[in-house]
Amino acid sequence: MVTSTSAGTRARNPRSSTSGPRKLPARKVRDQAPYPYTATVRGASGLVFTAGACPPDRAGETVAVGDVAAQAERVMTNLVLALHAAGAELADVIKTTVYVASGERADLATVWEVVRRRMDGHHVPSTLLGVAVLGYPDQLVEVEAVAVLPPSAQTPDPAGPAGRRGPPRRPLVLIEGS
Repeated sequence: MVTSTSAGTRARNPRSSTSGPRKLPARKVRDQAPYPYTATVRGASGLVFTAGACPPDRAGETVAVGDVAAQAERVMTNLVLALHAAGAELADVIKTTVYVASGERADLATVWEVVRRRMDGHHVPSTLLGVAVLGYPDQLVEVEAVAVLPPSAQTPDPAGPAGRRGPPRRPLVLIEGS
């Protein structure tokens, strides 16, 4: 699990020898930031990079056409499924990028509230963008993430190629590791 450090909390020395991911406060960038700006991972051997999670259902149809909140819910469900396929969960995420096909700040805020709620208090460096268009017809929301595999998911896969770590590769998920 990624440890939390709020913008107002004193961070441990980033050069310390402790391993594992941690977030650093934004004090050097901005005095009062409501979110972390950076996350560090020392000694990580298993990173998960997801492609953007999108709002299609199991049949491949875009759900909730025109409803950014409902699409954000489906996107987060699909992100959880992709992370689970790689042996990770939302608590292992260290960075997200959230895309909203809208020029309305209210739509961005609505999507952001869904993402924050689904992250259940696990605040990570994130980028929220309003964009012109996304890949699927009627798609309004997409979320991509980077996660650190927990140690239990970094064991060699006996059914996989020799030396490769983690579960078999799935579409939408890239696992890097030694």
